[in-house]
Amino acid sequence: MALAAPTGGAQGVHFGLWREINPGIMEEGDHSAEEGFVSARRAQDAFRVEAEGRDWIAVDKPAGLLTHPTRPDGAPTLWNGLRNLLAYELANRGQLSIITRLDRETSGLVLLALTRERARAFGLAMHAGRIAKEYIAVVRGWPEWSEATIDAPIIRQGEVRASLVWLRRCVDSRGAKASTRVRVERYFERREGPFALVRATPLSGRTHQIRVHLAHAGHPVVGDKIYGGRETAYLEFIETGWTPVLAAELLLPRHALHACALEFECGEGMRRVDCGLAGDLADFSGMQGACGKG
Repeated sequence: MALAAPTGGAQGVHFGLWREINPGIMEEGDHSAEEGFVSARRAQDAFRVEAEGRDWIAVDKPAGLLTHPTRPDGAPTLWNGLRNLLAYELANRGQLSIITRLDRETSGLVLLALTRERARAFGLAMHAGRIAKEYIAVVRGWPEWSEATIDAPIIRQGEVRASLVWLRRCVDSRGAKASTRVRVERYFERREGPFALVRATPLSGRTHQIRVHLAHAGHPVVGDKIYGGRETAYLEFIETGWTPVLAAELLLPRHALHACALEFECGEGMRRVDCGLAGDLADFSGMQGACGKG
């Protein structure tokens, strides 16, 4: 079933020589950051290495953590956490390149290259669409389809009509082509109403693509401050922070989107990496391990 309407390279940061990294939780007991950064500081030190090769690693990023620095304000990032993990490689003039990036609120898998050569190969693969990504989203309502492809062009809303939020995207025939394959993994109910776990595979790489497409299909992502309903919710959150009013409306303090699988060529054949559903989303949906091989 198709739902119709009326991509990027590597981020380079330098490291290098490979060493064995055992998967596990990175933890740090003390955090000296100011109060506004405390939860993100914890997240910076709590990512998990899910898989590794001689010249790459894949890590599970917690929600609430920036992938890499975006401004010189000292905000905690996954990149800073990786600098701590790979301090030896950094000291020995290696290279670390972030290949796949996630929004701050999105949890899940991030792929990184550990050599210049692997970064170039991954960058070319990304540009050619040869790195496959899968996400799990918790959405409102029960989709009428069990599987579908959403073909709907995406554009920044402010380019075609009024928008209170500059970064908000929308579906419009004047936008760039965008396609997302979706499949319902599970239906469930809570006292707030019906919900579903949806596996989404983006076939293009537009900003906010999965969130825009699911909202366009009538099933917005739970907790989405921009596409989940009232457009002013995002502005209210920026102004006031998380409040009981927003909690009652959005149900979760972050959008319920989790990058659960990557598939790519790594010089040792094709490799698939999966990670389980983030704890807050598993708790909300009453389900653990929703992102195993499917």
